[in-house]
This record gives sequence, C-alpha cells and structure tokens, in this order.
Amino acid sequence: MHTVIEPQLAPPGAGLPRIELWVARTLFGWRRFTGSRRFFSEHFQQERANIGGLIQGLEPEAATRRVLIKRCRGLEDSSRYWSVWMTLDHLRIVNGQIAQVIGALSHGVTPGGKASTAKVKPSPEVTGGVSAEYEAACDKLLATVAKISNLKTSLEYAHPWFGALNAAGWHALAGTHMRIHRVQMERILHGLKQPCAA
Repeated sequence: MHTVIEPQLAPPGAGLPRIELWVARTLFGWRRFTGSRRFFSEHFQQERANIGGLIQGLEPEAATRRVLIKRCRGLEDSSRYWSVWMTLDHLRIVNGQIAQVIGALSHGVTPGGKASTAKVKPSPEVTGGVSAEYEAACDKLLATVAKISNLKTSLEYAHPWFGALNAAGWHALAGTHMRIHRVQMERILHGLKQPCAA
C-alpha cells in the first residue's frame, strides 16, 4: 500500500520572502500606474482563456491529484502542494471576493473584516464541480466591473501584501493573480507527467 507523505511547508498566510514582496509591490505599483481599465479586463480574460486551455480534456483523476511543485514567484510556500481542482477552487474564492470588494467600494461601503491569504486556501476534497463555479466567479467579477463607471473610488480596502487599494486597484490585481496561478497550474500539469508525481 502506497502512503502519501504530506510535505512540510510554511503555514498558510506566511506570505512571500521579503525581497520578493518588495519587488512585487514595486512592479504592481508600476502596473497600476501604466495600465488601463481595458487592459486589466483584457488581461483577466486572456488568463481565463489560458487556464481554460490547460484544463480542457483533463481527466478527473489527474485533476484531483496533488503535486508538489517548485514555488513560482507570487506563490506562498503553503500553496505548492495543490491539485488542478484546488487551484481552480482558490481562484473561485478569490475572484468572487474581489467582485464583492469592487462592488462594495463602488457603492461607498468599506467591506467588513480583513483580507487574508490564509482564509482563501482551497479544500483538498474539492471535485470537478468547481470548474463551473470558477467560471461563474469569473463572470461575476467581469460583470461587476462592467456596471461601474468609475473604478477610482475614494474608499479603499487593504490587501495583505499590497496595502490599501481602491476598486481600480483590486481590478488590476485580478488578472495578475490569475497569471500566478496559471503558472502554478502549468507546473502541476508538468508534474502529473512525471512518474514520481504524488
């Protein structure tokens, strides 16, 4: 009988290495300054299409198998041992929450609570049903943005890594976040092809 040994990873919410976080903040700040509403929506849609292409035709057994990957930039250590479905579940959660934050800020309401990377980790037990839920969350985010004439809200809500962001900042973050997890998914899929994949 084969026993799967859980890898020893940093706890959820531990964040990024200090230098990497500084670089990420600098690059994201520049991206927000130089990007546009249209660019950020198109980037989100492109990454959504990229992810769709990656998972098209993937067998359920493969999609549920967790794979330990080399950490990619922007990914917490605790997220290195996920399955494809877990990655989609995380994106479902985050995209849904970003849509809620953008909607609230645009209506002059500061969301309650505190944003936390530890609180948006997926369940290892997630199933293929998450695919449709992920797509619905993507649709919700895009629809929320489309209904708002001005995303440069006076109110802000803090991201744990990037600090206070208005609705435009959260919109800019959505596509960047999708890109990070698209790279993660590519590494998971590569790992699935290896004989030692867990």
